[in-house]
Amino acid sequence: MSNLFFVFKISAFVFGMISLSTTVNALPEENFPRKQFQNSSLNSETAQKADVSASQETSPVLTLPKPDHNFYLRQSRDGFLNPASRRQGSMSQVTSVSELQDISPTDWAYEALRSLVERYGCIVGYPDRTFRGNRALSRYEFAAGLNACLNTIERLIQENVAVLREDIEKLKRLAQEFEQELIALGARVSNLEERVAYLEDHQFSTTTKLTGEFVVGLTGITSGERDGGTEEINKVTNFGYRGRLELNTTFDGNDLLYTRLATGTVPAYSDITGTFEGELGFSQPDGSDLAVELIIYEFDLAENIRMFVEPVGGAFDDFVPTVNFLDGDGAFGAISAFGSRNPLYYMGEGPGIGFQGRLFEVFEWSGGYLATDGNDPSLGAGMFNGPYGLIGQFAYEPSDSLKVAFTYVHGYNNLDSGTGTRRSNFQTFVEEEFEQSVNTVNNSYGGEFTWRIFDRFVLGGWAGFTSTRTLGAIDVGPDNDVIQRGKLDIWNWAVTLAFPDAFAEGDTGAIIVGMEPWVSKADINFPDDLRRTDQDSSFHIEAIYQYPLNDNILITPGIIVITEPDFDDRNEALVIGTIRTTFTF
Repeated sequence: MSNLFFVFKISAFVFGMISLSTTVNALPEENFPRKQFQNSSLNSETAQKADVSASQETSPVLTLPKPDHNFYLRQSRDGFLNPASRRQGSMSQVTSVSELQDISPTDWAYEALRSLVERYGCIVGYPDRTFRGNRALSRYEFAAGLNACLNTIERLIQENVAVLREDIEKLKRLAQEFEQELIALGARVSNLEERVAYLEDHQFSTTTKLTGEFVVGLTGITSGERDGGTEEINKVTNFGYRGRLELNTTFDGNDLLYTRLATGTVPAYSDITGTFEGELGFSQPDGSDLAVELIIYEFDLAENIRMFVEPVGGAFDDFVPTVNFLDGDGAFGAISAFGSRNPLYYMGEGPGIGFQGRLFEVFEWSGGYLATDGNDPSLGAGMFNGPYGLIGQFAYEPSDSLKVAFTYVHGYNNLDSGTGTRRSNFQTFVEEEFEQSVNTVNNSYGGEFTWRIFDRFVLGGWAGFTSTRTLGAIDVGPDNDVIQRGKLDIWNWAVTLAFPDAFAEGDTGAIIVGMEPWVSKADINFPDDLRRTDQDSSFHIEAIYQYPLNDNILITPGIIVITEPDFDDRNEALVIGTIRTTFTF
């Protein structure tokens, strides 16, 4: 058949995908529990996508942008769990075929594509200006694309715009060939109109969507020692939960007000183990006291620039991509806080602002400022007079499978990351040892990467270095000399191996090996019975297997092994096991 027929066959996939961004539900459907298929090949339920495409003109309902704060293990086209991926799944209209980067004049379909774009406006492209015309499609998807072009030509004829007779004849033959599919589309449109009317009458809100996430964990310590091997860690088993209720609100369809209420009972093990190594990523020791944990308002400040305003509970990873395939914020992916992301991303919290943008399609930048006590009017607190963290990150993404990022963090009194040794969390260490506080200034540098080498293998990792200096002497009592000002060097690194769809569709196996933050060098004059640095070698070894029971329930058994806990070879290895179950709705 002619080029036009083949172009329809190629482009029908695109028309099917339009349905993803023009859903007729009262608010957009979340792909629970995993977002991994958001930008990948269409699944077998393509008929439903064609329904939505055909009915997009019937729904007046305001549509929310997909929020990135439902931190699911997304095995998507880029493999990253970060805010930058949210807006890369929709399509955009092109006005010239030259705008499609993967189409060249030497392609056999070039002239036909140019005809469809310039004469009929029947072609849309991805935000990265690619057409991706080599993907397979079903008859329903083809019918959806055919129907869209039929509607366009019908409109042109009504407006007395010239249409080539040969194109009309070809469309007639195609319409006869796909008559049954087009009839089926019409019937489904009627059904969808009825569903839309029902949803409009029974929806929670015209501007807000309520989502939820509950993590239930059976966790326990099976072995371990602390304090130089003098004390055995209690072998306990705990059964707790972390719950989050999320309100996603939009006022114009492009902005997002995200409100999260949270509580839980999953304990923090650092008080028991004597180290921050092996801390669980879904720890929430709130005693079931519900509170507003996070408020973010994000909007497009300018073209390719997104702004984030966080009056409550801000964190760097809200607007800075963590570039780790296994970062599921404790609910998905890694089970430990260290395995979720480079600890540098934990060195900032509280109210503040953030920004995110892209340059030349392959470069991504992000950064922001958070003040730990930003809502405290006391002396030495507030947005600019108290502890703060400033972050900047620049990333290079040359393809869908590779991303490399470089991160810088500067801060005042924001050193502690909640991971690693007690000494690396120096402010907490001083308070526990000497019942004194100490002010610090730090500069941190990090590098992260993730590389999807094969469909079922993702290699990732990071390294981080922090240079810290104290700003004042520490009085430790009359029996010891004053601890003078000094400097500390803190390092951490990790390598992650992820195996998506390892044994079944939607599952993920993973191994994480690294060294949590430790003090490699220090010139601080501690009393004689305290070491200045972490002299031994302690490795973090983590293994998980995440299996989806259905679209809303994931179960993840996992184990964490910490050799020589707190970088002390006198301590027996710390072993923490868990069975994590994640419910989403």
